[in-house]
Amino acid sequence: MTTDINSLLKTFRRFGVNLGLERIKRLLADLGNPHHYVPIIHVAGTNGKGSVCAYLSSILTEAGYRVGRYTSPHLIDWTERICLNQQPIATEALYSLLIQVKGAIPENCENYPTQFEVITAAAWLYFAQQQVDIAVMEVGLGGRLDATNVCDHPLVSVITSLSREHWQRLGPTLADISREKAGILKPGCPAVIGPLPPEAKEVITSRIEQLGCPAIWVEPAQEIKLPTSNLNNNQELSPRWASYQSYPMASTAPKNAGEDHISQIPLVKNHQFD
Repeated sequence: MTTDINSLLKTFRRFGVNLGLERIKRLLADLGNPHHYVPIIHVAGTNGKGSVCAYLSSILTEAGYRVGRYTSPHLIDWTERICLNQQPIATEALYSLLIQVKGAIPENCENYPTQFEVITAAAWLYFAQQQVDIAVMEVGLGGRLDATNVCDHPLVSVITSLSREHWQRLGPTLADISREKAGILKPGCPAVIGPLPPEAKEVITSRIEQLGCPAIWVEPAQEIKLPTSNLNNNQELSPRWASYQSYPMASTAPKNAGEDHISQIPLVKNHQFD
């Protein structure tokens, strides 16, 4: 079955990386616009977005929500990209969804969706069918023209960090790249922004003010040394704690508020502190 998924998706690889929202919106419309039924947290950024998605989905799952998570790329298997309550989608379920997505593409299509758009459409379809309370969606590339950027009212948009990356597609300057990332921000919708270089912060600040987004600005983290005697294998670890400038954001409490929760994340290593 994994071979079947690889073969199916391989047929779309030849369309390469082609940013734009026209194809994904048309495809989703032919599938019944499943994204309209999925409340999302949208996460973009140069570094840290995968870790943020892992943290958020774990915390929300432990709080009693039904949580979808969509990330890319995968490490071993395509099913890793689409998770429900921390569990990857079953191989058979993913294959069935991909067949459904492929069937929605007209035979005479002149502008075929890319491989990333096909797997993203499958994720939207899965989360809608599973009636998730929240889906944590990681941007694939950039933000403004990414296939995940099809929701007008995200619960919150997150930009973790910004640096000069993918400049061939996103623009030669940090300001250009910042404008592309800022494309996930939506009018009046809350935003959480990580520490940014001055040039990037100026662009993001301007966009937030223009859209009237309530914003939390996360301050640079501070390292806290822990005694090695408290750590497994006697290894020293330096977690970094971040402060933030907050505003009244949530009007509803978690489903089991007041209880203690232990959240688990995949791929536990030092990179999760970045």
